[in-house]
Amino acid sequence: MHVLDEKALKAKDKKAGLGSDVDLGSFGTEPVSHDYLTKLEELSPKDQKQMILAGVDTTEKGRSGSYVQKDSAVIHAHSKQEGLEVMPIKKALEQYDWVEDYYWKLVSVDTDKYTARAQLDLHDGYVIRALPGSKVIYPVQACLYLEKEGLSQNVHNLIIAEEGSELHIITGCVTAPHLKRGLHVGISEFYVKKNAKLSFTMIHNWAEEMIVRPRSVGRVEEGGLFLNNYICMKPVKSLQMYPTTHLVGKGAVARFYSLMVGSPGSEMDVGGRIFLKAPETRAEIVARAITNGGNIIARGDLVGEVPGIKAHLECRGLILNGGSIHAIPELKGNVDGVEMSHEAAVGKIAQDEILYLMSRGLSEDEATATIVRGFLSVDIPGLPPQLKAEIDRAVEQSDEDMM
Repeated sequence: MHVLDEKALKAKDKKAGLGSDVDLGSFGTEPVSHDYLTKLEELSPKDQKQMILAGVDTTEKGRSGSYVQKDSAVIHAHSKQEGLEVMPIKKALEQYDWVEDYYWKLVSVDTDKYTARAQLDLHDGYVIRALPGSKVIYPVQACLYLEKEGLSQNVHNLIIAEEGSELHIITGCVTAPHLKRGLHVGISEFYVKKNAKLSFTMIHNWAEEMIVRPRSVGRVEEGGLFLNNYICMKPVKSLQMYPTTHLVGKGAVARFYSLMVGSPGSEMDVGGRIFLKAPETRAEIVARAITNGGNIIARGDLVGEVPGIKAHLECRGLILNGGSIHAIPELKGNVDGVEMSHEAAVGKIAQDEILYLMSRGLSEDEATATIVRGFLSVDIPGLPPQLKAEIDRAVEQSDEDMM
């Protein structure tokens, strides 16, 4: 039973500068019903087209399982592979006692008004779990789709890679073509057990008036690897996220990679924080940010708590047509014997680079697009080919929007 102190929540929001940014009362939370689908290809062509833009393939080729939620209703959830569980979190909480061991155990329900809303007005969310020793090579796909105008979609997700397992997830958040305004509140808790490997790639494809508030925390045990990739190339009114991971076992590794494009009028406050709490742990945070008229804050925070850890933070920003980029790299070493570094740079495309490419036969727009594409090309080690292809496709699709 979670008890929420409304006055304390307001104080926390005010201290964090969040109290006045969103009026939660202006968004509805009433459940919206949709029919369950036995096959994702039963979705309308327009819905399928939107989901593809967020990396969700309705044919399910090269996928180990799928979860799709439309507004507040789960319209499809199943696993195609033995050793993999994919289910709605409400159903999981009703059927399995073990789910309570993970639910709200990493994220605090009273962190802010958004976590409180997810608890008080939960619509649904998913549990994706790789059983001990299972190798889920093809990615599981999950889609959180918003169709109803003015809805606050409130979800809670549990992702669990049991001991010795391997799990890859691509999750797309997307809105219907007609939707203009909505709120997405997403709580995610990641558990990477001993010698397990988890990659989680999130692609956002929102409407221009969307407000997005993900809240996530991860825990990585001995020998575990957690890759957390975030891609947002499309317009969004306000995005704020600060995923945190705790490396608690010897040799645990976490890597955060993010690719962001800020469109005119958008406000993006995106970061990541990793606590290195055990010997021989490793962490890396890499961000690429481009503003085409939006305002971007790119944060990174690495905290070394024991000797012998290694961590690196890198943030690079590119200003194309106005807007701003504020890079905030932070390193904190609490003991002797830590090895931590960071680099940050914000600038513009060099004119001599454009002129060189134009001399090779490209137009100015083509030259700019080529440079941008190269800037966003980040080598993410450990990804299966299917996920790398999805990231490359998202980068390619962003060119036209930026130019």
